[in-house]
Amino acid sequence: MAEKSGFKHVVRLVATDLDGSLPVPYALSKIKGVGYNFALAICKILNIDPNMRLGYLDEETLNTIEKIIRDPASAKIPMWYFNRRKDIETGEDKHLVGSELILAVRGDIDRMIRTRSWKGFRHSLGLKVRGQRTATTGRTGVTVGVKKKKQQ
Repeated sequence: MAEKSGFKHVVRLVATDLDGSLPVPYALSKIKGVGYNFALAICKILNIDPNMRLGYLDEETLNTIEKIIRDPASAKIPMWYFNRRKDIETGEDKHLVGSELILAVRGDIDRMIRTRSWKGFRHSLGLKVRGQRTATTGRTGVTVGVKKKKQQ
């Protein structure tokens, strides 16, 4: 599974350049849409040592990893690892990575804005969406501090 002689410093997977000196799960988690636990599940399925560096993996193993990332259902990864379950448009369980994930999230936000939901309204104003306090945190722009009135 691994070749010790040919070390690759940069590995290209799923349209992302990954650092070959990182352990496999940490390197895979640099791909947008792949978290650490999902990467560990891939390592477990392929019997890859999680401490092994990504640069030591051979091309065949890298192709298999990419195939699993693109279609995790084919490798029998449980659906609770997927990042898009019960998709609104199709109703199926998907796992999106890279630009697909970015476009899907952008579409979700646009849908919330269009339907005038509370979260959409907050998104459109550029405010915090998930109930955080906004009096002192999340300030952007020039206004950072509170100006005190002059004492007389």
